[in-house]
Amino acid sequence: MKLVALSLLAALLAAGCASNQGNFNSSNSSPPERASGYSKKPGWSTSRFAVAAANPLAADAGYQALKAGGSAVDAAIAVQMVLTLVEPQSSGIGGGAFLLHYNGQETEAFDGRETAPAAASETLFIGMDGKPVPFIEGVVGGRSVGTPGTLRMLEMAHRQHGKLPWAQLFEPAIALAESGFPVSARMNTLLASEQHLKEDSVAASYFFNANGQAWPVGHLLINPELGAVLRRIANGGAMALMEGDIAQAIVTKVRRHPANPGLLSLSDLAGYRAKRRAPLCFDYSAQPPRFVTAVRKEYRICGMPPPSSGTIAIAQILGILNNTAADTHPPEPALHGVAPGAEWLHLYTEASRLAFADRAQFLADPDFVSAPAGDWMSLLAPDYLARRSKLIGTGGGAPSMKTARPGRPGNVKKGFAPMPDQPEYGTSHISIVDAWGNALAMTTTIEDGWGARLMVNRGVGLSGGFLLNNELTDFSFAPTDATGAPIANRVQGGKRPRSSMAPILVFDKATGQLVMSTGSPGGAFIIHFTAKTLYGVLNWGLNAQDAINLPNFASLNGPTLLEQGRFPSATIKALNARGHEVLEVNMTSGLQAIQRTAAGFFGGADPRREGVVLGD
Repeated sequence: MKLVALSLLAALLAAGCASNQGNFNSSNSSPPERASGYSKKPGWSTSRFAVAAANPLAADAGYQALKAGGSAVDAAIAVQMVLTLVEPQSSGIGGGAFLLHYNGQETEAFDGRETAPAAASETLFIGMDGKPVPFIEGVVGGRSVGTPGTLRMLEMAHRQHGKLPWAQLFEPAIALAESGFPVSARMNTLLASEQHLKEDSVAASYFFNANGQAWPVGHLLINPELGAVLRRIANGGAMALMEGDIAQAIVTKVRRHPANPGLLSLSDLAGYRAKRRAPLCFDYSAQPPRFVTAVRKEYRICGMPPPSSGTIAIAQILGILNNTAADTHPPEPALHGVAPGAEWLHLYTEASRLAFADRAQFLADPDFVSAPAGDWMSLLAPDYLARRSKLIGTGGGAPSMKTARPGRPGNVKKGFAPMPDQPEYGTSHISIVDAWGNALAMTTTIEDGWGARLMVNRGVGLSGGFLLNNELTDFSFAPTDATGAPIANRVQGGKRPRSSMAPILVFDKATGQLVMSTGSPGGAFIIHFTAKTLYGVLNWGLNAQDAINLPNFASLNGPTLLEQGRFPSATIKALNARGHEVLEVNMTSGLQAIQRTAAGFFGGADPRREGVVLGD
């Protein structure tokens, strides 16, 4: 029996897609992806299993896998294949991913991050004038394409934790690719503002009509080329993508770009290996607001280690906040429900500046860069976080530090220069719990919206194809600072670029029981979107949906960024009075979360995107 029930397609779309509408500091405040409306989500209760994904058709594919007796990993594979088709701007088989998995006894971290071609050097993004090229010039074309890792990673995880046959998990995506799916409101919105994708003839003929206009909402989009490619992968495994004629089509697309060719080779694809890493876990003591009678609760939070910077940055922010009076400032009434007040936001954004300064200084691929003091946990040592927290001005309207500098974990001397400010984009998130209690959090990406704007097609007479990542632009374009000191996250052949992706699993420290799976897309904002949700659930006692609904806020070690139209003017004035440079911007998170309840599970999906939660 096919895993997907195509008769659900129209109902699912209706339910999920309704729309109402340099140096240490980071000045980049542009949102990772454009807003495409805000549609209230109810939150969903289930008793046995649940899947949360960024598109209702993808969530349905995961649901069908779980209902057929599949594991959380099985469901994630089904979800990802459909996302390649229906959310191609964010993730797909041409990109990379991180997967955190819990099997009831241990937590594992699977690293499917893209790698730089072996021939790449630290001058990859240096122009003829000896300076880093403009960001978009680095993005569009073959130069930015890294070796895709998502399929190899999923294949590795399936060998360990799959219950259903690999090929069966591709049936939903193949069926949708061959019979078509309606263009969603979000896809239409993002296509309408996209220009560079039109420069690729394959992508232009697939995503746009003859007049160069984005296909309207509801247009039936058929992708027979992707369907054929997925059939090959279903029968031959990840090798079908990484070797043979599909691999050759990828390499040809990259190396023969007319304006910006890249270095990816057949040997890069054939030689790629996903990695199984030890997760990065830390203890977290969640203190509810002091006026609440609830006692402090102890958790164990696990995420990805480097090359992801997400877990470490979140852990630093939460740890630094625990050394302040953050627990004296509960959320306050706001324009739509509740929101953090000015005093709490001051403490949070100051903690964020400190975390992002360390991130720029220390974090990169651990196969190329050593951890400070020989251990990444040095960045989370209680005494180190306590020292960092003392840099935050408190009481009496103490001013913002505006820009933080990196610390000295373990009192080590700084061996690298900090990475300059650089944009980060893209991504999608999946959270799943299966009927056996296995759980996962998977964040998956092609980086910028629409990746490198290259659509791979083998040229056998079928329209469509799949998009390639621009993941190499997550490396520092500049390999050194003005003094010649190297930047940890510079380009090197075979290296994985630093990521902000932060799939998270939360456990009760006393019992070891799973509490929640969560994560978000959003470039560097992923760290803040995920931290917001964790704090809302663990500290403020909100359910997953209400925590996701909270207004977004951030600092990337520059201005204080608030989600546009979601905070009272009094909050903004109070932050300005403390010297914060406050900017209101669209902050289009795509959070998903599943939390354990006494009756089973409760899932939340971000009202800012199309996601839903399905389960029994």
